[in-house]
This record gives sequence, C-alpha cells and structure tokens, in this order.
Amino acid sequence: MTTPPKDSPDPSEGPSTPPGRPDTPPSDKPPAEATAKAPEPAVTASGAGAEAAGHEAWQQPDRGMARTAGYGRLTYPPPPPVAYTPTKLDRAIAAWKRPSLPMSPSLAAGAAIAGVIGAVTVGSALRDGHLGVGLLIAAAAIAYVTGASAWSAGRLVRSRSAKGGSRFNRTGGVFLLLAVCLSATPAIRDADWIVVPALLLAVAAGSYAASGGRSWVEVLGGGLAVAPAAGYMLPWAARGAHRAASPQRGNAWPVIRTSLIVIALLVVFGGLFMGADAAFGDLAAGLAPEVSAASVFLYVLAGVATLLLACAAAFLAQAPPPLRLMNPDPAKPAGRWSWAVPIIALDLLFLLFCAIQARMFLADDKDELLRSTGLTYAEYARQGFFQLVVVTVLVLVVVAAAMRYAPSAGRADRVTVRVLLGLLCALTLVVVAVALRRLYLYEETFGWTRLRLWVHAFELWLGAVVVLVAVAGVVKGRVAWLPRMVAASGAVAMIALVSINPDGFIAEHNVQRFEETGKLDIDYLRDLSADAVPALDRLPEPQRSCALRGIAADLREDGPAMGANHARSRAREILNSRPVDRSASCFAMDGSS
Repeated sequence: MTTPPKDSPDPSEGPSTPPGRPDTPPSDKPPAEATAKAPEPAVTASGAGAEAAGHEAWQQPDRGMARTAGYGRLTYPPPPPVAYTPTKLDRAIAAWKRPSLPMSPSLAAGAAIAGVIGAVTVGSALRDGHLGVGLLIAAAAIAYVTGASAWSAGRLVRSRSAKGGSRFNRTGGVFLLLAVCLSATPAIRDADWIVVPALLLAVAAGSYAASGGRSWVEVLGGGLAVAPAAGYMLPWAARGAHRAASPQRGNAWPVIRTSLIVIALLVVFGGLFMGADAAFGDLAAGLAPEVSAASVFLYVLAGVATLLLACAAAFLAQAPPPLRLMNPDPAKPAGRWSWAVPIIALDLLFLLFCAIQARMFLADDKDELLRSTGLTYAEYARQGFFQLVVVTVLVLVVVAAAMRYAPSAGRADRVTVRVLLGLLCALTLVVVAVALRRLYLYEETFGWTRLRLWVHAFELWLGAVVVLVAVAGVVKGRVAWLPRMVAASGAVAMIALVSINPDGFIAEHNVQRFEETGKLDIDYLRDLSADAVPALDRLPEPQRSCALRGIAADLREDGPAMGANHARSRAREILNSRPVDRSASCFAMDGSS
C-alpha cells in the first residue's frame, strides 16, 4: 500500500480550506439561493483557446458579465456618468451678475420716493376703480429712477475713447420716452381694452430701455427682463438699503427726518387752510387719501408695486442681462437653388393672386363676377380677410428664414437675394392693401367693432413691418437697427391707436351708418366706454338714452383727483347738460335694428 503525498488532499477529509481563509462550514442553503453564485466559464471542446476566451469574458464586467466579490454577492459596473451640456439660456443666467457695489443711497431714496408717489397716486385710483393721471405721475417717477441709475452706471451718456467727447444713448432715451407716452393712456382714455395693452407695452418698452441690445433676442428678451429682475435685485437693493440706513456710512436718517418735518408742516397748515377756505377744502379733500382697511391695503399694494418696479428698472440699468449669449449661431448658407426655387415659386403665386385681385378691383359689376361663387362682395370680403392676415405673417417668417440661410458670399448671390425677396415684399404689400380693402368694405356694410378695429390696426402695422424688412434686408442688406425699429414701430402704432380714440371712432362710424341706413346695434353701443359719449350724443331719442344709460350710471360720481381722466370729464359735462331719459323704453331696440 502506498501513502499519498502530503500536498495531495485526502478525498475522505472533505474540501480543503484555502490558505489565509477561515474555515467555513458546508453550505446548507437551498438550491435556489445557491444558484445566485456567478457561474464558472464553460470550457467547450474547442480546447484551450475557448477556455482562455471564457476566462477573458469573466474578467471584463463591461461586457454585461457580473464580477463576484466575496461569496454569493454580485457587483455590477457603475453606470457611465451623465454629461450635462448647459444651454444658452443656462449660460446667460449664470453670466448675469449683480453690480459690484450695493444700491447707492441716492438710488434707494429715489426708489422709496417713487414708491410713496405710487401709493398716493395709483392707490387712490385703484380705490375708485378707474385709473387716471396718477399712473402717469408714478410712471414719470419710475422713469426718473431708471434714467438716474443708467446715468450713474455710464450707460445713458457714454464717452468716446477714440474721438473724445460723449454720446447719448438714443435707443434707451427713445424707448423710455415711448414708455412714458404709453403710460399716459389712462389719463386720456377710458376703454379698458385699449388701456391695459398700452400699459403692458409701456412696461416692455421701459424694460428694454433699461436693458439695451440690438439683436432680435436682446430686443424681445429685454422687453421681458423686468420680471426676473424683480427677483434678482432683492439682495442688491437690501444691501443698499442697509448701507443707507447705517449711521456711519449712510445719510438716510437726515432724509427721513426732513420728510417727517415736511409731512408734519403740511398736515398742520393744510388743516388750517381747509378750515379757512371752502374751495381749498374741496380740493384738499380730493387729494387727501381715504383711511380705511380696504383703502390702506390698496395704497400699500400700489406703493409696493411701484417700489419693486422702480428697483427692478434701476437694477437693469446697472446690470443688464447678457442676452447676447442667447443669439443663435451663424447658420450655414444653403445652396443657391435650394432656396431660390421656392422663393421664385412663391413670387409667381403672389403675382397670380395680385392679377386676379386687379381684375376684381377693376370690374364694373363685382357681384356678377362673383356669381359663380354664390357670395356677395361683402361676404367675399369677410371670407378672405383673415387668411390674408395669416399670409402676411407667414411672408415675414419666410423672409427671415431666407435672409438667414441664403448665400451671401458672392455678388451674384446677394443680388439674387435682394431681387427675389424685394419682389416678394412688394407683392406682400399688395396683399396687405387687398386685405385692408376687404375689411373696410365689410365694416362699411356691417359696422365697426372693437375686434375689426384691432385687426385693421394690426394689418396696418404688419404692412409697416414689411416695409422696414424690405428696406433693411433687401435694399441695404443686413442692418442692426431693424429689431429696434420694429419694436419702436409697435409702440408708435399703439400710441396712434390711442390717439384716434377707438371707442369714439367706432361710435362715430356706427352713428353715421345709422343716419344713412337706419340700422343700429344698441346692445353693442351700450357696452362702449365714456370715450364714445360725444359721438353717441348725436343719436336721436330714445336711441341716445338707451345707448348712454349704462355709461351715465358709471359716471354718476366724481372720482379722486389722481383718477382724473379727460374722456370721463368730457362725458360728465355732456351728460350733465343733457341728462339721460331714464323713462325711455329700450326693449324694442334690443339687437340690430
């Protein structure tokens, strides 16, 4: 009998323990748990090469295999890291830095004074329910704070390093003036449907005046920048207010002390003058705010809103957002035929449409020409107007895309771009004229309404934009003033719409239509504002009283001095001289007559 070698395990002793590891008892786990161990790589009949390949697959976990760590435990490779690429908006937000210095004491005092002015002027108007001249006063105070902030930051008057001297920021000054002019709308017009858009446009114009910029992104983003600036400026304004209130570094306490002395003197001597003179007492009663829980809330609300708007505008003037980082990257020019052929086809289609419209316009009997369609000329005008408005908008989109992707390296390419797009813009102006002609005929037949006046003004503005695009992109090539001119033209168009007195314009034409045809929509006219009173006063009775009854009830009492409005004041004079007949029966005139 031979004795086995010492290094050979004895089968009767069971499995041997690897050196350096403690003894482990035999596994008594169920088969299902035992199968959780990683399988050994299989060795096939292909020999040592297959065994080596299996061993290599076992050693590389990135091929979907799991590596055993210890006994009965699996570890998997960590997931690949997710690489986040910041967008242009993220980069612009990250690059928007606050001013290096806190808000100066003078700016803080100016913003506080603007808040007090807003509380007194706008708060009393909110209590009455009608905005008036007080909002213009508050807007002028905000504009002053904005201009002072831009001046202190060197952005209102800029020095010329090369030529010497200084240069006034004309763009900021013009848009700030447009914002103040739009803010005057509540002082002269009573129609809410025209006052509210004018005020929103005034805020956008003032925001862009403080932000600045030349590109489309900077113009559009600058008009909306006042909203995020109201949150960004809070730490900056808080540090400035703390610094101004500090006795060592600030001069706020002398200002507060002087303000308290002025208020005390005005209250004492004003009360004495009110008791001495009845006329002065009536005027002071209109200027003095009403003290109640609701009025105090409105005063505080108006003051806080004015203060936040003034601080946000001052912050934008000091630290405008870097919207230039969001400008689109230069586009790769397309091939000459890939863009020229579609524009040529579109020009031919516009030429065909204009030829048909010329035939329609020159025809003696238009109804006979339209007999095949089954429409009258008025119905034909109404049916196609809105489609032509959409055509005008889409042409602007096409021109913008063509100017971005059209090749401009060679002279031939530049000439081709100008000719094709110039022809398209000229034909688009014909489409605008056709659309306005159709709408005018429809309005003459069925009367004017607010919606029809809105779209009429919008189509006129689109025609002006087409002219600007043609001059900028076709005649003189790409110029930097186009975005600013388009934005300014929108503000000017709104001011022009306010100046024509829209409700008065609508009432005037409907009264004229009644005088010619005897048709009048009393239900629609009675919903107009005080702007329409001078025109509706020309109606005979009982139509006049039926149209003016609701307006007269709304103007029964005089409002506060800061809610003064030219249209309401004029309407009160007319209705006081010729009161409304409240006994007139209006049931027979409900609807169109």
